[in-house]
Amino acid sequence: MTRLRILCVLALSWLSLGASAQTYLLMAEEDGCYWCAKWNEEIAHIYPKTTEGQVAPLQRYDLHSETPDVVFEKRVHFTPTFVLVQDGAEVGRIEGYPGDEFFWSLLTMMFERANIPLEKSG
Repeated sequence: MTRLRILCVLALSWLSLGASAQTYLLMAEEDGCYWCAKWNEEIAHIYPKTTEGQVAPLQRYDLHSETPDVVFEKRVHFTPTFVLVQDGAEVGRIEGYPGDEFFWSLLTMMFERANIPLEKSG
């Protein structure tokens, strides 16, 4: 990890002290993206109702607009790209949309690798 990235992560951690961890799924998309449309058709209406959607609500951004304030591991080049964000930093990524069954499996693995529990609270 570069010194700059370490400093960014430390700064983000310091700013979030005392606050609950903000976790969300960021979707990079663009007009005319066939796979984005396919994801929207198959998953978008379901996602907010799932445990994953409750733990990490979906936020979207256009790949060609202003980049969100997130510390990315690497630049986003493809759409759709799904970035799991926790406290302003990328903790996982799915590039492309491999179909509904693979998407859910990859998403679960991404949560596990980031040590983000998928348990309903309350």
